Amino acid sequence: MSRRDFDASIMRRLRRVAGRHGLTILTAEKLTAKMGKGGHALRNDESFAVVYGHDPLPFTATLADIEAYLDKLDAGEE
Repeated sequence: MSRRDFDASIMRRLRRVAGRHGLTILTAEKLTAKMGKGGHALRNDESFAVVYGHDPLPFTATLADIEAYLDKLDAGEE
C-alpha cells in the first residue's frame, strides 16, 4: 500500500479539491451507535450551509462518497 492510499493522504487531497469549489469537509468527532466512527459532510464556505452528507442523518457521507461528489463537480455534472 502506498502512502497516497492512506486516509490522511486522501483527506488532504479531497480538502484541496473541495477548497477549489468553495467547500469545506467537516468530520464528525463523536462516535455514534448508528454510524460508528465519524462520518463526513461538505459545507459551503459562503453560506455555511451543508450541501452534501446530511441526509438522512448528519455526517453520513464516507470519504468515497465525498470523492465521488467532488469528481462530479469537477466534471461539471452538479
